Amino acid sequence: MPVYSVAWAPDSGRVLYTSGRQLVVKPLQPNSKVLQWKAHDGVILKVDWSAVNDLILSGGEDCKYKVWDSYGRLLFSSAPHDYPITSVAWAPDGELFAMGSFHTLRLCDKTGWSYSLEKPSTGSLLSLCWSADGTQLAGACGNGHVLFAHIVEQRWEWKNFEITLTKRRTMQVRNVLNDAVDVLEFRDRVIKASLAHGHLVVTTSLQCYVYSAKNWNTPLIFDLKEGTVSLIVQAERHFLLVDGAEVYVYSYEGRLISSPKSPGMRMDILNSQSISLSNDTIAIRDTTDERVVFLFEAQTGKAIGDGKPLIHKIEVVLIALDQCGSSNDRRIALIDKNRDLYLTSVRKLGRAHSIYKIGSMVDTMAWNDSANILCGIQDNRFTVWYYPSVVFVDKDLLPKTIFTKDSSEFSRPPQMVSYVGSQVTVRRVDGSLVCTAVSPYPTLLHEYTSSARWEDALRICRFAKDQTLWSCLAGLAMANRELSTAEVAYAAIGEIDKVQYINFIKDLPSKDSCLAHILLFSGHVQEAEATLLQANLIYHAIQIHINLYNWDRALELAVKYKTHVDTVLAHRHKFLQDFGKQETNKRFLQYSEGVEVDWEKIQAKIEMEFAKERERAANSSVRSSVSVRR
Repeated sequence: MPVYSVAWAPDSGRVLYTSGRQLVVKPLQPNSKVLQWKAHDGVILKVDWSAVNDLILSGGEDCKYKVWDSYGRLLFSSAPHDYPITSVAWAPDGELFAMGSFHTLRLCDKTGWSYSLEKPSTGSLLSLCWSADGTQLAGACGNGHVLFAHIVEQRWEWKNFEITLTKRRTMQVRNVLNDAVDVLEFRDRVIKASLAHGHLVVTTSLQCYVYSAKNWNTPLIFDLKEGTVSLIVQAERHFLLVDGAEVYVYSYEGRLISSPKSPGMRMDILNSQSISLSNDTIAIRDTTDERVVFLFEAQTGKAIGDGKPLIHKIEVVLIALDQCGSSNDRRIALIDKNRDLYLTSVRKLGRAHSIYKIGSMVDTMAWNDSANILCGIQDNRFTVWYYPSVVFVDKDLLPKTIFTKDSSEFSRPPQMVSYVGSQVTVRRVDGSLVCTAVSPYPTLLHEYTSSARWEDALRICRFAKDQTLWSCLAGLAMANRELSTAEVAYAAIGEIDKVQYINFIKDLPSKDSCLAHILLFSGHVQEAEATLLQANLIYHAIQIHINLYNWDRALELAVKYKTHVDTVLAHRHKFLQDFGKQETNKRFLQYSEGVEVDWEKIQAKIEMEFAKERERAANSSVRSSVSVRR
């Protein structure tokens, strides 16, 4: 069977070739399994494999072009053309591809839909090749000519601004509110551009232009280092450039902030799904092991914390950092190959790296630009997580803080383009953009709580009369240790047991025990214990484990600090007696031999512990008031 086309895999460890109507992926390692599938109804004439997005492109005599993933799953199949598909080629950044046929040149998105169709009188386009910067295309024609094409009419939108690349070196800015039009001229041809957070960033082959949406006349211009920029990512305070060799973070004033580095990382195949930027953090998915996500400080370019990356159990498809709040509360959302959505903290702060699954069957996601609200398409439902970080405070609240509605209008698989203000923009599988509105109340709620305007937050919840808003407020109040507001919010959603526990916390005499029980409320048992031990509240730390029936840890603490061993044994004995069980734990049997249990003495000791704590709390408040007077 003749082989008409061959392409290397991104890792250069496999080779893709055609065999009649079959596509074959052959690993270079001996005795490795060959992947083969029927791809077309006619002989396959051309294939290409993108190093950036890991997608396969094929065209054949059945007059169709198709997009596949690296496992041979069909992602897109075109309608039949009039003539066989004789050439296909991925753009260097993996966002576009070109397809050639008889008197036909088509420019397509990576998902398959068509941007434009040209009908040059060239005969069949037998081969296509992109320029390194992805702005030009050359084609070998059947009539002996060479065809040259340029990418124009690219468009960017943000709030009330619409920007169009009208010529290779000219952009038009249109304000849709007043129809004002500005024309931007560049010395060299435009290679990449990005519009977000009130700034337009444009790169040419030699320079970078930074425009403010408030003034389109005087851009800030600086020279680029060697290499063509392949990706621009923006955050509120700065932006990131990838030039194929390195990653650079610049301020909007043109100052180089940092350049994070990781050994073995291939910068030339990074794309918008494998890199994310916030005001303080850079996240980059490893190019060699897709389970690994590297986390860097945006200001220094150094690895965060102990330098260890985030390692997920399976390959990660998409990563996204939230955009608001302090660096200590920074979260990263990720979608893996099973299409499960996870959320975890960027900074561990001495605790174990907790990762929580917050959704399944998720195709795409995006963070809001002005509040830490997450939206996505989840199993044919448009889903908004009004407060996804609630899993770190009270996991039971997560399903109560989610809004869903039917997403059939978006078709499958959709792509989330942006979530700005209260408007979400989604690109359908046919390339059309669909906008949908999200309630503005959650954004207002996040704004009020972040500025400690708790009365305003309560007022908006009472006005909206929405259980999801009350649930969000309950989580936000507990996260900020605002117990009075949390009590009202939990009461509004009928969580009476938690209202009672909050009342118990409010009545605790000392700040340390109050903080420990707030941590315990959120399920952070180890942190609660550490807080109490640090404050020398030994009995309270032991009592926590008794209440949770962590008998071994309770006895371990009592023996280590030589106090309240009899208290632990007494509670253990009562627990077993209630269930009609006999003691079988060797450690408890050992300590029971020499210890006499007297409930009256134990009760007196417990009351003495609480009295000591009240006295310490009173002395502490007196000392603080004296220092204030001074």
